[in-house]
Amino acid sequence: MIVLLPPSETKRAGGDGPALRLDALNFPELTPVRGALVDELVALAADAPACRKALGISASQDHEIERNAALKTSPTLPAINRYTGVLYDALDIESLGRTALSRAHARLAIGSALFGLVRADDLIPAYRLSASSKLPSKGTLTARWRAPLDAVLADLASDELVVDLRSGSYAALGRLPGAVHVDVVSEKADGTRTVVSHFNKAHKGRLARALVASRAEPDSAAKVAAVARKAGMRVERSDNALTVVVDG
Repeated sequence: MIVLLPPSETKRAGGDGPALRLDALNFPELTPVRGALVDELVALAADAPACRKALGISASQDHEIERNAALKTSPTLPAINRYTGVLYDALDIESLGRTALSRAHARLAIGSALFGLVRADDLIPAYRLSASSKLPSKGTLTARWRAPLDAVLADLASDELVVDLRSGSYAALGRLPGAVHVDVVSEKADGTRTVVSHFNKAHKGRLARALVASRAEPDSAAKVAAVARKAGMRVERSDNALTVVVDG
């Protein structure tokens, strides 16, 4: 089983790993697009106004431009430790025991606008690029990633069950038919439901933690739901679609 996470806009600074080596990352089929995007971001960082426009940031976030300027030389961290934010707080990778942590590194993968797809232990630098960023040349990120990422994801799903927790913009970069998809809804006392927006990340992080903490090897949506229920989550299933229901 692979649990496919979205990235986060916020990244942990620094690191103790060597400078980025694209040839050391998993999924080498993605290296040509990765290399082109790294080169483009480094070059774009020399033009702060153009960089702010492309990345959708303000002058108060110019430290993000500095990160991109240093993409080829800055220290790295394992991807699972690089990303921060609500989902990763709920996953709380650092608190897992040794055996569960080993499962997490084997089971977790992360979608990325810059790297396409990385495994939990791939060493990456801090950077700024989101799926909605509009770089000044060579088409949208979806157009650039779609063909190579579709192929890599298809290969991944041919070997293992994939639980896809990516948000819509990252799912659009590479399609994954046949994956287990997860939505989060809030249910009020009267039974009415609404889709959870911001805090769905926290519940997806809880689900990811349950899936890497479990010794089970789910090979179907039904078995994924069983693991989640054992962890105390309320989950409904319809074919390959799971709905996590939380109190409103």
